[in-house]
Amino acid sequence: MYVWMAQFVRASPPPATSLCFHPKLFSPFPRTRMAVNPTNTSPSFNSRKLPILLFDIMDTIVRDPFYHDVPAFFGMSLKELIECKHPTAWLEFENGVIDEDELEGKFFKDRRPFDLQGLKNCMRRGYSYIDGVEQLLLDLKQNNYEMHAFTNYPIWYRIIEDKLNISKYLSWTFCSCMYGKRKPDPDFYLAVVEHLKVDPASCIFVDDRIKNVEAAVGVGITGLQFKNSDLLRQDLLRLGVDIAIDAQ
Repeated sequence: MYVWMAQFVRASPPPATSLCFHPKLFSPFPRTRMAVNPTNTSPSFNSRKLPILLFDIMDTIVRDPFYHDVPAFFGMSLKELIECKHPTAWLEFENGVIDEDELEGKFFKDRRPFDLQGLKNCMRRGYSYIDGVEQLLLDLKQNNYEMHAFTNYPIWYRIIEDKLNISKYLSWTFCSCMYGKRKPDPDFYLAVVEHLKVDPASCIFVDDRIKNVEAAVGVGITGLQFKNSDLLRQDLLRLGVDIAIDAQ
């Protein structure tokens, strides 16, 4: 989701819009993936539980500090910050094309100096779990689901991990800085399912941005637009995902 330092197509959090399911997957998922023994044509089942859950991070699991904290750090309004930011610097940082020293040199269009460490500290202070999401992740983890981050984010994902320890619940497997690709590029989604070695239909992807959800659906992944943790819990149950109700 995290595009605030790139093209700034969103000046406020997205409105609550409709969910986006893959049309074939309104019935519950199978609980395990069928595998074929290379020396035997008869099918066997392994213990990999399905579906695999893929989560955007910013504004889906973690609060995005950009809208309030970062403008305040620079002593600007959000509009002012957007107008003076370099149009592609963050996108390049997110894709791993430039490092943070290079980001510091071109963060603003006029290349003015600023306190990079101060900005990182500001963002760290602003990171927190979105209400109810950590409990949902715990419930899913206790039900033995395989979960991965699938996010547009630079190397600063390590700051989030250091503060919130998200890896207790999911793996930081698919970050744009590792792949040089960003959602909603279909190649990024295809790289994910190739890495996981499952059919796209064996995955559920959750993101607050509808265009990223639609891109997932376009390659055969079931997509859910995140609105809040309660609705996400209901949507996952509706798709047949096991969640410990008594743990809410």
